[in-house]
Amino acid sequence: MKSSKRIGFDNEKYLKEQTASILERVGRFNDKLYLEFGGKIMFDYHASRVLPGFDPNVKMRLLQLLKDKTDVIMCIYAGDIERKKIRADFGITYDHDALKTIDDFREWGIDIKAVVITRYENQPSANAFKNKLEMRGMKVYIHRPIEGYPENIDLIVSDKGYGSNEYVKTDKPIVVVTGPGPGSGKLTTCLCSLYHEYKKGVKAGYAKFETFPIWDIPLNHKVNIAYEAATIDLKDVNLIDTHHLKAYGKEVVNYNRDIDAFPLLEKMLEKITGEKSMYLSPTDMGVNRASAGIIDHDALNEAGHQEVIRRYFRCGVEYALGLAEKDSLEHAQMIMNKVGAKPEDRRVVMPAREAAGTAEKTGKGNAGFFCGAAIELPDGTIISGKNSHLMHASSSLILNAVKHLAGLPDNMFLLPQSLIDSVTTLKRDILNRKVVSLDVDETLIVLSVSALFNPAAQMAMEQLKHLANCEVHLTHIPTPGDEAGWRKLRVNLTCDPEYSSKSLFIS
Repeated sequence: MKSSKRIGFDNEKYLKEQTASILERVGRFNDKLYLEFGGKIMFDYHASRVLPGFDPNVKMRLLQLLKDKTDVIMCIYAGDIERKKIRADFGITYDHDALKTIDDFREWGIDIKAVVITRYENQPSANAFKNKLEMRGMKVYIHRPIEGYPENIDLIVSDKGYGSNEYVKTDKPIVVVTGPGPGSGKLTTCLCSLYHEYKKGVKAGYAKFETFPIWDIPLNHKVNIAYEAATIDLKDVNLIDTHHLKAYGKEVVNYNRDIDAFPLLEKMLEKITGEKSMYLSPTDMGVNRASAGIIDHDALNEAGHQEVIRRYFRCGVEYALGLAEKDSLEHAQMIMNKVGAKPEDRRVVMPAREAAGTAEKTGKGNAGFFCGAAIELPDGTIISGKNSHLMHASSSLILNAVKHLAGLPDNMFLLPQSLIDSVTTLKRDILNRKVVSLDVDETLIVLSVSALFNPAAQMAMEQLKHLANCEVHLTHIPTPGDEAGWRKLRVNLTCDPEYSSKSLFIS
């Protein structure tokens, strides 16, 4: 099915220049480079949204090209394991994401050399994670917090600081250091390794590979503004790199944390190496060549505009759920104002709200709540759905969408009443559930069963794959079953920060 979205990024051009940039940097450091990978190596859906055409796994393709020269180390912060921090795009904890990442790397033919548990303080969950990995044959290293970090450079860069943490043995010239999220301890792991290398007489180097912000496009480019919207929880702000401007007289973009931390990091590197740093700015440290793949800035600006709106909706929901502070929501609104965006600029928002209004007018909601949902299909067609006593708005939306894609009549029933009744009886009479209408997960299962004996349902089910990357909006916060189902379908989901019932606990 032909997509209505404009392509703005060329993966092959990007791969060619990015590979050359990394190899050039390795050559500067006697063929031993510790490369800190910021952001996501795999499934980088933020990048694919703001750089239309970007392959979310293109960085894995890059590593495949370099795999004969590359070892990979994964870092995970012990505190994130202990408090069960969640990776939002997959809905799984960071420790489970680390295990998934190891498996995903193997599927790409790349083994992770070792796992480093950072800032380890004998946390029980971290111990269990370490034991699980070691029982499966993975090499695990422990790095403890360093006293006085990051101000006491003399202590940090000493045998009682970096030298007290275990040396992670690697063999290849490029050592990629990655982690499941920000604060994983990637930088400290790189610097610990550099310290040990220099103690052994190996003049290794450090560089950073982070896609956003893109340093050599304008500060006010909407792709860079979208990165700021995506990192509101980290309080990142894009700025002109003052160190780079002073050294080269050229304006480039970086973010506040790297700019603020550069003087300390520069001193640490100089103390480790015993030499004046070749880096005059935090931007100098980067090897990112994302700009090489840009082929249509107008397409990127529109994609960035839409991502700002998505992030605004997400922040609103997180605030409603008690997961974000009011200042984060105010920052999200400020970014919306900065790019001149309105919620209604997202094409699926008003159709979803109109569907909810229709449900209210006809009285066909559920328990007095009227919910709407809308999806923009790959060809630009907008389809909507509303809730009823039989199913959630998301469920009716999916069925309406796949009927449209399969060329089936809108009034055709894909799910036999007998199957729906069986599921609702199970939920109400056996599982003692208060809400018995079908959520997305349940609807997909019933559709697959119906497809066994209903050719129309089979035709419709085959269209589900075309929903991937489509834009979806709900007038309410999804239930766990809806959210899980939408995540599996890999849509770009937003919702209004409203609850779909008065219940405080929804299973």
